[in-house]
Amino acid sequence: MNTILTIGRQFGSGGREIGEKVAEYFHIPFYDKELLTRAAKESGFCEEMLRTHDERPTGSFLYNLVMDTYSFGYNASSFVDMPISHKVFLAQFDTIKNIASEGPCVIVGRCADYALHDFKNCVHLFIYADEASKTARIMKKYDLSEDKAKDMCIKKDKQRQSYYNYYSSKKWGRADSYDFCINSAVLGVEGTVKLIVQLVEDFEKKMQ
Repeated sequence: MNTILTIGRQFGSGGREIGEKVAEYFHIPFYDKELLTRAAKESGFCEEMLRTHDERPTGSFLYNLVMDTYSFGYNASSFVDMPISHKVFLAQFDTIKNIASEGPCVIVGRCADYALHDFKNCVHLFIYADEASKTARIMKKYDLSEDKAKDMCIKKDKQRQSYYNYYSSKKWGRADSYDFCINSAVLGVEGTVKLIVQLVEDFEKKMQ
């Protein structure tokens, strides 16, 4: 096994769970929030700072200005002038490349497909689902009413979309931004995992 999988996902599609199960199947590392912990260690940012900006569009100018009066261990002058959200993005970007250079893994979100566009051993996936399936999943997971679950899905996806579209040269959720787009509601979580395992195994054969 030598493949790196990146997974973009709609909120409520089960993308994280699917990624975890695929990583378990192949016995390879899995990174979602784990990426933030590692990026914090490697960059010198505090982890809370990374979590605050995690997959969020650039914040208000004033907030960035205030936060920028603190130094976070980077000293290059161009870096000092950069908004904190950009610095956080670059810290994650570097960490994603470091992780990928260590071997096969599954990385969820955070423009990983864009960061690794020059890695030949990557398969870039996008997991989505219909509104009813996503809403039902979020209602159950967070014990929310249908309306609240729907709102949460819309809000989270807007955040992810604006983050991805801002920092990458591609469009979030659009088929031509990825190798495969998979509707997890068609086969369910376990069925989608099986499908991805098959994809990876076939990809590995082709790469040999």
